[in-house]
Amino acid sequence: MATFRAWVIEKGETGQSLALRDFDEADLMDGDVTVRVSHSGLNYKDGLAMTGKMPVVRRFPMIPGIDFAGTVEASAHPDYKAGDAVVLTGWGVGETHLGGLAERARVRGDWLVPLPDGLSPAEAMAIGTAGYTAMLSILALERHGLTPGDGPALVTGASGGVGSVAVALLKRAGWHVIAATGRSGEAEYLKGLGAAEILEREALAGEPRPLAKERWAAGIDAVGGKVLANALAMTKSGGAIAACGNAGGMDLPSSVAPFILRGVSLLGINSVTTPQEARREAWARLARDLDRGGLAAMTRTVSLDEAGGLAKTLLEGQVRGRTVVAIDGTAPQA
Repeated sequence: MATFRAWVIEKGETGQSLALRDFDEADLMDGDVTVRVSHSGLNYKDGLAMTGKMPVVRRFPMIPGIDFAGTVEASAHPDYKAGDAVVLTGWGVGETHLGGLAERARVRGDWLVPLPDGLSPAEAMAIGTAGYTAMLSILALERHGLTPGDGPALVTGASGGVGSVAVALLKRAGWHVIAATGRSGEAEYLKGLGAAEILEREALAGEPRPLAKERWAAGIDAVGGKVLANALAMTKSGGAIAACGNAGGMDLPSSVAPFILRGVSLLGINSVTTPQEARREAWARLARDLDRGGLAAMTRTVSLDEAGGLAKTLLEGQVRGRTVVAIDGTAPQA
């Protein structure tokens, strides 16, 4: 049987291991579309899976990689045929279903989205799950009725993948963007993406008060924990925070005060099982609204061989912006 190269997570008596090796195509999981993967990405959840820091992986062996782009090789799904360019994010890929850090993947066609016009597969993975999640957050804020005229927009974890794309998208939409980061050396990088102000993470990391001075009308939070609680306490009346990540913890040590005294809303963002219509809307907006120069500025490209060694640094917050894994050896187009 044919084999292909893949990062594979195994679990044995001594714990979890990660290795780049040949994987038998016959061992791919059930699905009605087989994709030759050209590009994948490295996301926070991939770092958790590859290091075993949290029990993200639900079956072994597992190929990590929660997103990928590539070309259909074979399809029994009515919407796809050989040669179609496709993108996948979410649906438990890289957790319960073999993922995208490999030369091939087999998945359900209902999980795929056609590659939007104007985007290359490399650019789609420069956006990746992080950028897609940022766009879902912006769409949620828009549905809530918020506009740039209502006040500034906060982005927490701003130098990470979700945050970097969120800063660029919000700036492009006309918002005054306040970028919160724990990495003071990234100020110029964030200003280059469109941040008008840089907020040190310490300003949001203290013990939360029920209410604090109103500072922003909207926010995208990829951190959780005390940072989210403080962000809510500083949100203007009628404002909203879209919560889409938990890099700072799963807890929320807040109170009801922002909700019942200021009418603040907390909007939950689930990027994993988003319905097909909403997925296509988000990708269409990304293809239309995201500045390609800004995308290139926040993107680093590595080979499949290099990907496994970046998991730890990703979790330590030492990876800026987006990391694309060029499985077929090509880099994102400028």
